[in-house]
Amino acid sequence: MRPTLVIVGAGPRGTGLLERIAANAPALYGDSELDIHLVDPHPPGAGRIWRQEQSPLLWMNSQAQDVTMFTDETVAMAGPVRPGPTLHEWADIDGRVFSDRQRLGAYLNWVYEDTVAALPPGIRVRHHVGRALRVDGSREGRQQVWLEGRARPLLADLVVLTLGHLDAELDDEQSELAEYARANGLVHLPPDFTADSDLSALRAGEPVLVRGFGLAFVDLMVLLTEGRGGRYEGDAEEELTYVPSGREPVLYVGSRRGVPYHSKIGYDWTGERPPLPRFFGPAEVDALLARPAGFEFRRDVWPLVEKELGFAHYHRLFTVHPERTSAAWADFEEKYAAADVTEREVLVASTVPDPADRLDLAGLDRPLEGVRYPSYDALQEGLRTYIRDDLTRRHQPSYSPDLAVFLGLLSVYGQLVRLGDIGSWWHGFFSYLASGPPGPRLRQMLALSRAGILNFLGADTTVTAEDGVFRARGASVPGASVEARALVEARLPEPTLERARDSLLRQLYDDGTGVTPEGLLAVDPVDGRLLDGNGRPHPRRFALGPHTEARGSGAFTRPRTGGPAFRQNDATARSALTFLRELATAAHGDDHTAEPAGGRGAELGGGSVSGRGAAA
Repeated sequence: MRPTLVIVGAGPRGTGLLERIAANAPALYGDSELDIHLVDPHPPGAGRIWRQEQSPLLWMNSQAQDVTMFTDETVAMAGPVRPGPTLHEWADIDGRVFSDRQRLGAYLNWVYEDTVAALPPGIRVRHHVGRALRVDGSREGRQQVWLEGRARPLLADLVVLTLGHLDAELDDEQSELAEYARANGLVHLPPDFTADSDLSALRAGEPVLVRGFGLAFVDLMVLLTEGRGGRYEGDAEEELTYVPSGREPVLYVGSRRGVPYHSKIGYDWTGERPPLPRFFGPAEVDALLARPAGFEFRRDVWPLVEKELGFAHYHRLFTVHPERTSAAWADFEEKYAAADVTEREVLVASTVPDPADRLDLAGLDRPLEGVRYPSYDALQEGLRTYIRDDLTRRHQPSYSPDLAVFLGLLSVYGQLVRLGDIGSWWHGFFSYLASGPPGPRLRQMLALSRAGILNFLGADTTVTAEDGVFRARGASVPGASVEARALVEARLPEPTLERARDSLLRQLYDDGTGVTPEGLLAVDPVDGRLLDGNGRPHPRRFALGPHTEARGSGAFTRPRTGGPAFRQNDATARSALTFLRELATAAHGDDHTAEPAGGRGAELGGGSVSGRGAAA
């Protein structure tokens, strides 16, 4: 009997796990046989989010040179490095290009095919087009993975969930808004992956309220403007003019911050990198994890993060732009290391004369805090000035401490993954500061604003349903409001188990699988094994991705940045291969060879078969 592994989710995370299996199998599994079943309704590699069947107008928010699915020596893992091309190397395009998602989908599909071809001859891979509905089975025996449309389950010695971004049931507020929309003939589009939303109900010329100013909004903006036949004229690196098609709605967008995510930085790093981690590294994480009473993010973790990001910023400023400081770096560094928060503020104020050269994380997080405008027209001009200033700063190397902070954020993220579920605030802050849209998207935003297609609502935007309409108010223009018959929630659903529409996750939740305070799957930080309500690891079930407490690590990453997801994939792959190897060498009477009624034929039927050892 051949040992069997089922991977539920064949997108980038499932493909990344498969790549680590291919890298580790020669040493850990030898020539032994293994069946791997991939379960996903979407093509393996790209999966749902990066599938090629979506609008070519939609871009990545990373440059092509910053996207790789392959490990390098910076990844702290036990397995071997298996090098491979970045997106720009594979596609033979300029590394500074922000690729469309179709090209990335093609790259991910190729990575999957390349990975399958690299598997040892005894390992076969099957892709089952469909969804997994539930997982049954005792901790000691084979697992049964039930698929939609199949009368019998797949039998698995191990199951790994790599489900990616999932749909969710509406929360109480969204349910009330949706019901109000139905009762009053309004349009309400709840949180969703924008490329999957039906935007046809948003009619030309009519106002549409939008909550959310991140990447989901950028996709919405593109699909409702260029996607409806509009076009831009002018220099894409300077000022653009939008020429409408007449089919666009009029967008009114607001959020908690009231501003778009910061532009991607438009220059390359030069010179010495800040020596990170400095104040928030493995030792500090170990100390936090060792606290008997646990830790609280804002009280215990954020001060370390803040000091780390400040160190990255000032290291760059003092060593590359010393003319803008009044002290030597060695003296500043010594005092900075010993100072508390208040002392650091005094130190910076006395050695960095220009406030524009000081790192103000609170001001970055809430740029409109306390700012009031006399009218909506004044708000529009104020926000256009803010966006222009952000574009200017993020494209001038003279402000390269901003890029040093970005490197600091990546370093911090790699450490925070070990702390598990730290709440949602950090993830939003990181995305806002470090994972915003390409500069050209913000220039398009400015052109749409000047054309009257896009209007800003300001900070602390709230929406109420009253008088037969939706009404939006914000703190930036006191007393003012905008009403519309359409509301779009421009953000992804929260990946909580309790509200997940995915029946497999809901079943795990109902069966008592461990859940974090934020509603995510609790997993062993060492290798991703699912934990039960008592914190006990399941020997045969693993999970990786945004539905777990290690959600912060994306499926792919920038080269030479340590790739936390790669580290997790490697640990899970090695644990799985070790477990399966022991099964393969055990006596034939062990319970992993036991079959339910119906025999093994039910397990292998259906799906596409690939792999060097597979029969077509």
